[in-house]
Amino acid sequence: QVQVVESGGGLVQAGGSLKLSCTTSGLAFGGVGMAWFRQAPGKEREAVSCITWGGIDTDYVDSVKGRFTISRDNAKNTLYLQMNSLKPEDTAMYYCAADRVYRAPMASSVCRRSQNAYYWGQGTQVTVSS
Repeated sequence: QVQVVESGGGLVQAGGSLKLSCTTSGLAFGGVGMAWFRQAPGKEREAVSCITWGGIDTDYVDSVKGRFTISRDNAKNTLYLQMNSLKPEDTAMYYCAADRVYRAPMASSVCRRSQNAYYWGQGTQVTVSS
């Protein structure tokens, strides 16, 4: 059974930083792309950042480019999202998602699948105060 578990969310002031982590079990972590999504109240879930299975290629939504960094440690089955210069508009529930496609070559394709194409975590809340 696949499990995806996020951690690291919390309350931070604007301009601050947080680092999210995501651990998985029950899947070949080193062979699948990974993604961070977020969903704010009243808004659709959006892909924030994705990374290919080997970590070579990454993709970011425009609003976080230059502020967020996605990375992974395949030896630890762990995905990370370093979030710097946080803004109130970054407030959302953040979800980790594991691609069901094995060894997708491009991070942009990992970001653009239908929602049932991922294994999902339960989410971790990030709140940025102004």
